[in-house]
Amino acid sequence: MWQTSGGWGRIDRDNAVEAMLRYADAGLNTFDLADIYGPAEDLYGIFINRVRRERPPEYLENVRGLTKWVPPPVKMTSSFVRENINVSRKRMDVASLDMLQFHWWDYSNPGYLDALKHLTDLKEEGKIKTVALTNFDTERLQKILENGIPVVSNQVQHSIVDMRPQQKMAELCQLTGVKLITYGTVMGGLLSEKFLDTNLTIPFAGPPLNTPSLQKYKRMVDAWGGWNLFQVLLQTLKRVASKHGVSIPAVAVKYILDQQAVAGSMVGVRLGLAEHIKDTNAIFSLVLDEEDVSSILEVSEKGKDLMKIIGDCGDEYRRV
Repeated sequence: MWQTSGGWGRIDRDNAVEAMLRYADAGLNTFDLADIYGPAEDLYGIFINRVRRERPPEYLENVRGLTKWVPPPVKMTSSFVRENINVSRKRMDVASLDMLQFHWWDYSNPGYLDALKHLTDLKEEGKIKTVALTNFDTERLQKILENGIPVVSNQVQHSIVDMRPQQKMAELCQLTGVKLITYGTVMGGLLSEKFLDTNLTIPFAGPPLNTPSLQKYKRMVDAWGGWNLFQVLLQTLKRVASKHGVSIPAVAVKYILDQQAVAGSMVGVRLGLAEHIKDTNAIFSLVLDEEDVSSILEVSEKGKDLMKIIGDCGDEYRRV
């Protein structure tokens, strides 16, 4: 629900909540939000109240709201952490947060360990069900685990173009049982039929890169290997998609879901503005065979090693 924070088109509150209900009715019932994603937590609160009133109790049991806390790098006291978590609980109108994914901007400030210890206390009190991370690197994840903090997952950027999580992070996850939740898996829509056979090197020739996510992931494409190689990737994905009767995004997500340590992939939603329920649900029955995987891998490996260019998971947010 990053897309509710502005930059993707105006989100109408009532239309957004109706869209959330349609997704949940179709079985797409886990929403990823954050304290900094504009009205995302408030929308979830309205949505969950509609669910309580209008859907059976067993339906409610399957709905999940995974939020994030992205604090400024100030002193992480118990009261400061508690106050902020209480704000999210109030906005989302839940007694206990299903998951709190913690982000930290500056590793040179060790306050993230204090914050995570206070979040663990809140978990033991029942205010949070699961403590998780977002955009932490392998080194810091190991340090956090060594401090006895029971994190269940780390949310990272992961796509066919950005395979960095499989280089170091996934190995630690396999050893410790921590899972990866991936975002950027369809690269804001770049990994779709819309951008197949387009030439973005000519001004105004292709579809406009008119959202923050399209602009962000186009920079990833440039770092990885450029638009021409990306077209080869899209053509390969299109062949695989046509073979299975699905869309390019379905193949792109399934390929990442099949990677080691990946527990789930997120698909961005522009609530009330665009909807991809059928395409998304097609992922669950899609099985990529060896031929599919090797053809995708062949193109993926022609790109540059983003670990060498950007660094480990989350480093794109911390470069000076």
